[in-house]
Amino acid sequence: MSDAFEQQWLDGLPADWIEKRADFLCDPYRITVDPSNYDDDLVAHYSIPHVQETGGPLIEPASDIDSTKLLITAPTLLVSKLNPRKRTICIAEPQDGLVTLASGEFVAIKSDVIDRRYAYYLWCSEKVTDRLSAIVQSATRSHQRVNPADILKLPWKWPPIENQRRIARFLDEKTAQLDGLLDKKRALLDRLAEKRQTLITRAVTKGLDPAVPTKPSGIDWLGDIPAHWEVLPVKRVAKLESGHTPDKKIDAYWDDCEIPWVSLNDTAILRAADYISDTTYKINKLGLANSSARLLPARAVVFTRDATIGESAITTRPMAVSQHIIAWLCDEDRVIPEYLLFAIYGMRGELMRLTNGSTIGTIGLGDVKSIRMALPPVAEQNAIVSAIVEAKDRLDEVVNLAHRSSAHLTEYRAALITAAVTGKLELS
Repeated sequence: MSDAFEQQWLDGLPADWIEKRADFLCDPYRITVDPSNYDDDLVAHYSIPHVQETGGPLIEPASDIDSTKLLITAPTLLVSKLNPRKRTICIAEPQDGLVTLASGEFVAIKSDVIDRRYAYYLWCSEKVTDRLSAIVQSATRSHQRVNPADILKLPWKWPPIENQRRIARFLDEKTAQLDGLLDKKRALLDRLAEKRQTLITRAVTKGLDPAVPTKPSGIDWLGDIPAHWEVLPVKRVAKLESGHTPDKKIDAYWDDCEIPWVSLNDTAILRAADYISDTTYKINKLGLANSSARLLPARAVVFTRDATIGESAITTRPMAVSQHIIAWLCDEDRVIPEYLLFAIYGMRGELMRLTNGSTIGTIGLGDVKSIRMALPPVAEQNAIVSAIVEAKDRLDEVVNLAHRSSAHLTEYRAALITAAVTGKLELS
């Protein structure tokens, strides 16, 4: 980058702070080890996913870890090279009695002349995040990677060390308060999700009338059901369609595409809504014709059978599905798609029981074909669907308020960090 750009980027920082590139203040540090050296011993592993989820390490057997890792022998600031907008940054601490490792996708930063907590907040700041995001060296649909040199050679104006410590102490206190509020919002959202799950499960297993006569269903997860309901395999009232994926190496199958293709890339859409009207990827007629896939009609009930199990929605127009997706084509004289959708929501626990695989869960087609459900008459299905939708709408209003409040808190937290590390705040 040009000197003019760098100077412009540093404009606005206090004039009495000392301008110096970060790598001139940091000690070179990159000790790597092969996890297989530790056999089945437990180690503390700062992996990218676990730091994103918890901010700390996962304790796991070294034999479960592949590829060379960084060896952490002293407190070290770790800044991920991947997807800078995700701000995967932490201070790694050696864990008592355990070898401590970190992903090689982290850049390790150690210094005796920079306050570690100030540096942590600096690399977390919006100002640095924006800079790194603008200079990623490679980008794919799922990954952006920053050159490690661009992380280490960060130009900055550094406050005196005591000021760095004051800023860090201030941010430790303020972010702890904000994180406490965010934890409460997350707990509220968890409770609302549980309430949503409970009301759907009860409606599709017990109906709407608590006084109706019941009978044993003969299925543990269903328990007693209304006496006039049936218990039968889903395949008796809906045709099962398993998906297929055209060869992704043949570009001609994926050019000028117009056919929506439901895949695991659409999991977030399936999780967020009862209907799916568009997809992340599309295929063309040639791809469809040269694979085992077929175009399914609108109002198919699709759900994920791999990875995140049971995320479901109803298609609003003809679509094809990948091999990771199951589709049910309802006989609407027996079961309406909306009722089947909610019945799938209600059987989440049963779907988890049928899941195989310790790393990436999956449900075999044989198990899918064996799934049974409690089925009321169609008129009652419509009433149950209406009641569920009404109750969900009320809950969703509260959920949306909680999400908006969390978003505002998160934005304020990020702005506070940036203002503090750039000297824009008068600290008490």
